[in-house]
Amino acid sequence: MEAEPPFATAAAGGNEAVARSSIWDLIRGCGPAGMTIDMEELRRMILMPEYLRVAMAMSVRAKDWNVGLVAASSIKNRNGDEQAAPKAPIVVFVNSRSGGRRSLALKVWLQKIMTEEQVFDLSAVKPSDFVQYGLTCLEKLANLGDSHAKANRGRLRVIVAGGDGTVGWVLGSLAELFMHKRKPVPPTGIIPLGTGNDLSRSFDWGGSFPFAWRSAVKSTLYKAVTGPICHLDSWHVVIVTPDGQSIEPPLSLGQMENDAFGQDQDVDIDGELPKKVSCFEGVYHNYFSIGMDAQIAYGFHHIRNKKPYLAQGPILNKLIYSICSCTQGWFFTPCVHDPGLRGLKNILRLYIKRADYADWEQILVPSGVRAIVALNLRNYGSGRHPWGHPKPEYLEKRGFIEAHVDDGLLEIFGLKQGWHASFVMTKLISAQHIAQAAAIKMEIRGGEWNQAYLQMDGEPWKQPIAQDFSTYVVIKRVPFQSLMISGE
Repeated sequence: MEAEPPFATAAAGGNEAVARSSIWDLIRGCGPAGMTIDMEELRRMILMPEYLRVAMAMSVRAKDWNVGLVAASSIKNRNGDEQAAPKAPIVVFVNSRSGGRRSLALKVWLQKIMTEEQVFDLSAVKPSDFVQYGLTCLEKLANLGDSHAKANRGRLRVIVAGGDGTVGWVLGSLAELFMHKRKPVPPTGIIPLGTGNDLSRSFDWGGSFPFAWRSAVKSTLYKAVTGPICHLDSWHVVIVTPDGQSIEPPLSLGQMENDAFGQDQDVDIDGELPKKVSCFEGVYHNYFSIGMDAQIAYGFHHIRNKKPYLAQGPILNKLIYSICSCTQGWFFTPCVHDPGLRGLKNILRLYIKRADYADWEQILVPSGVRAIVALNLRNYGSGRHPWGHPKPEYLEKRGFIEAHVDDGLLEIFGLKQGWHASFVMTKLISAQHIAQAAAIKMEIRGGEWNQAYLQMDGEPWKQPIAQDFSTYVVIKRVPFQSLMISGE
């Protein structure tokens, strides 16, 4: 089950436009669109020849593409399979842990439409295994002169049934194809099963799972075949922290070898580092944040992990978030603490690189800001738009440009406390604009605090911070863009 930014819950009751959108997402599948799609015609458009889909699936499950080559030869010799290449063969990844019981029913329905070999449950199959073994099998067959394998590999498209975190996981695995120049890279569509579903909203796949989902699934598969291709920026995050600190990074962050960090000339850390450091890296597509919002998300994850029966759907998730928001001081700062100490300016130095500029520029952290977000998408917190829609005169005055998901820039904004966040999410005001940046560097050092909270695409963690040495977070754009299918 995917998480959403905590203060989205504070605004849920007041944001009528978002509520109407969510209701429409739920009922839009009830219309005739999915019903008018002929099932057999759809299957002809998306189904791979039997010998290819079996070979691909067996390669993934055996983690050996040679197994797939043997299976393909055996089935083709037995059946003489000469089925023409479909218009757009589709592979679906289903996160069976998202969306409650609906995800399991969805998986069964998809397997009925397009066979078990083209539908993978992410609880059993990693998307990286699909890239390493499944796609390699198709490429090997194509190199051996199989024209059907070549056509299916070239036309392949992917659908992810899950929340934003699941989509990011699959996109990260497909990025391996870019890095190893194994083109073309399959574009990705989405069936939203998470709580926030902002990636899904950003590419017009909707914000929630519809009531009439069987009909909607047919419509989704058809759109995945015919939809235009869009581009999405991805952002590489490197975290450098003094060694010996106790840190439990999220799954989206992997530990780097120290020698690999030393060879990475893109990190750009000028400050003094201790002799031993721990380094982590990952990629995000939606947002990175530091401060109170991440602390509340961390509290939610702690409750969900300790008592999973409490988090069984979006409504209960929002209720738990609301409780965490109030109890952890997002709305009410305890009187025993100095409110001034809660501002991020006490622990954070922020640097950016502007577009077409090579030098770092320090940006003052506004007084009173308790959460800073570096946003890539326009949608955030279940379809809200905290950056707003600034007028051209304002953009020109601030040196900003209109925000897009493929413009190579991050929108950096601040939130002061829960009331401020609520007004932002209900569109009464915009968030506090701080900067637009082509790269970001954060220097975090103790003071009155000994820990900070960070999160990346909804995955939070507690970050220890030291008095003597700084922790650095460096964010730079990945040199290639992810390919997305528009659901319009």
